[in-house]
Amino acid sequence: MASPAAGVVVIVGSGLIGRSWAMLFASGGFRVKLYDIEQQQVTNALENIRKEMTFLEQSGSLKGSLGAQDQLSLISGCLNIQEAVEGALHIQECVPENLELKKKIFAQLDQIIDDQVVLSSSTSCLLPSQLFAGLAHVQQCLVAHPVNPPYYVPLVELVPHPETASATVDRTHALMRKIGQSPVRVLKEMDGFVLNRLQYAVISEAWRLVEEGIVSPSDLDLVMSDGLGMRYAFIGPLETMHLNAEGMLSYCDRYSEGMKHVLKTFGPIPEFSGATVEKVNQAMCLKVPADPEHLAARRRWRDECLQRLAQLKRQMPSQ
Repeated sequence: MASPAAGVVVIVGSGLIGRSWAMLFASGGFRVKLYDIEQQQVTNALENIRKEMTFLEQSGSLKGSLGAQDQLSLISGCLNIQEAVEGALHIQECVPENLELKKKIFAQLDQIIDDQVVLSSSTSCLLPSQLFAGLAHVQQCLVAHPVNPPYYVPLVELVPHPETASATVDRTHALMRKIGQSPVRVLKEMDGFVLNRLQYAVISEAWRLVEEGIVSPSDLDLVMSDGLGMRYAFIGPLETMHLNAEGMLSYCDRYSEGMKHVLKTFGPIPEFSGATVEKVNQAMCLKVPADPEHLAARRRWRDECLQRLAQLKRQMPSQ
């Protein structure tokens, strides 16, 4: 059974991603200090976490071996950053996606941490060389980019600064595995990391297909949700290639010319504006009106789907 003796993790920022990280680390038995600059933000975050954990336990979806109350007892709020970092083995920054704000936070942390704690950012697009430039503890710094919502989607991209120590990546990889996440090592930094580069490539071609009148917006989404997405929930594009022929060499021998022919027809980067954005927006709003109530309800439905998919994936025998 997980134990509070596992150590202390600090979450800097109590928004959606910060709250999700807090829940994940508590599920692994870590004592969590949730730091923010305003008491009301911390209070609201702790109440949100309490409600979410209670619901997860009632629905049989709570992660970890501890009950909701035991996990909740591991999470506390903190308004003093100096006190927050005392005894920490890992600090996960979750402030808004603003380079200067994040750099300010890391510069502040750099002045008060010891030589053991890992400094990690949840950024989805800012490069480690931008975030951690000039820090005395740069060898202890890396990006650990989760996927929203992190509690249901386990992938975490670990992206090092060029000077990050290999031991820092190893420690963070082991930590993520301990709390049930699926860490991947991005061997060197690149704009968009890996997940968003793949996501943007799909979005770009999806947009062009709609813009050129090849398919409607709703049918485009159906191609992914009832087509590619079905198998990509379990295997990736490279293994798909491997299985769709007599191995990878066979696939490339059979299909590479056809793939290259199609790829040469891809157009320029879309503008994501004008008549096409109006067309796509109209189609999306027919399905989910863009008001807060409807969007929130649809997100809850999405999260429930992801929760059930995560349960299915855990039940499937690993190969």
